[in-house]
Order: sequence, then C-alpha cells, then structure tokens
Amino acid sequence: MKRIVIKVGSHVLSDENAISQSRIDNLCKFLSDLSNKFEVILVSSGAISAGQAKFDLPRTSVINKQILSSLGQPYLMEIYSNTLSKYGKMAAQILLTAGDFDSRKITNHAKNVINGLLENKILPIINENDSTGISEIVYGDNDRLSSAVAYYFDADLLVILSDIDGYYTADPSLDKTATIRSVVTSIDQSELTKNSQTGSKHGTGGITTKLLAAEFLMQNGKDMFLASGFDLSVAREFLLNSNQIGGTIFKGKR
Repeated sequence: MKRIVIKVGSHVLSDENAISQSRIDNLCKFLSDLSNKFEVILVSSGAISAGQAKFDLPRTSVINKQILSSLGQPYLMEIYSNTLSKYGKMAAQILLTAGDFDSRKITNHAKNVINGLLENKILPIINENDSTGISEIVYGDNDRLSSAVAYYFDADLLVILSDIDGYYTADPSLDKTATIRSVVTSIDQSELTKNSQTGSKHGTGGITTKLLAAEFLMQNGKDMFLASGFDLSVAREFLLNSNQIGGTIFKGKR
C-alpha cells in the first residue's frame, strides 16, 4: 500500500460553534506520522462550521451555507497550515466538486497537481467547493467525493474518520445488541437507499453516504476503512501497525 486518502467529517472537527483545536492537533499529528509511511491525501469537511465560528449566520438556506463556506474555507486552511507546521509539514488546498470528475481533462489536471504536491512532501487538502457545489452541501458531506478522490487519484485505500465508528449489524441507537462488522465484502442494496440521521447539526452525511462511498470503491476493486475520528487509536493501529482492533474494512472486489 502506497497512497491513502483520509477523510474527516465536520462533526469530528467541530464543537458547538467552533472548530476543535485539540482534535485538529491530534489529526495533524496522525497525518504527519502517516506521511512517513504513505503518500497521504486529506479530504476535509468543516468549512461551513469554520465560517460559523467567524460569523453566526444560521444554516437555514443553501445560500447561507455557501456564504459560511466561503468565509470558513480560508480560516480552516489557516488552522491546518499552522497546526501542520508544528510537525514540519506544509499543506496545499484544492477545491473540487463531484462533478469535476465527469471531465477527464479536469480530473487529469487535478491528478497532476496532487502528484506534484506529494512528490514535494506537501499534504494536499481537498474540500468540496461548497460555494458552487450545491449537491455536495445538501447530500454528501464529502463521503462520496472522497471515494472519487481515492479512485481517480490512484489511492490504495480510503479511510473515513467519522462520528460513526463502524458499520453495525443494526442501528446501535435502536438495537443495543448491534455489533460492528469488522469485515464487509458486500452491501445489501436496501442499505444504500435508506435515509440516515447525521451525528450532529455540523454534518450532512450519515451511514448511507459512507456505504455509497464504500460500494463505489468496492465495485472498482479498492478498499475503504471506517473508524472513529474522535479516538484515532483504531485508525492508527490499523494503518501504522496493520492491526485491526475496531472499525470496519470494506474489501473491494479483486
């Protein structure tokens, strides 16, 4: 395994009306450690939450979310850049939408930039372009975007760090006997069409968008790992020590 994509959700990065600096610190230390072993691409949500930390505009309409994203994106990158610098790392921003991957030309240009950044030991940080990407604001919270990034930019693995710590046998909020499925080789189609609740007002995803991301990668012969973004020990052990102590690995069709 050479190249991995790490995706982190809004809920992981956000406390009430603020970006959690302690979680950013933990994440950046983790990314720094990973970069000693892999080529790492980060797909990060959080621009809207960062914008709301600067300006308290209610998220009651798409245009308000776009305003908050436009305000929050440079602030979020400033936080990442300052924190990564503690570990001697540089970051670069790339804004994409899922629709960009419909264009081979745009995809190739973006891939060339990604490859160049990685060759120069610079961490690419990708976020959805919320100021124009309406569908991403409403539907995806970067889950499906991150699966496209992993596929089109030749990553071996997508790791989603979330408030959801794995794919359970049933909804754990309703069924206390539900357990995490450690390995998944197929997903029931009915699971891909369910409406799922998000972890908090900060997120727009849920388990369904993560399963859609996993299904896309599995059908294309790639793997996805889902684990907690609040406690990075599971992801750290899996990636750095090849030891699965939690989370769910979705195995692609070979």
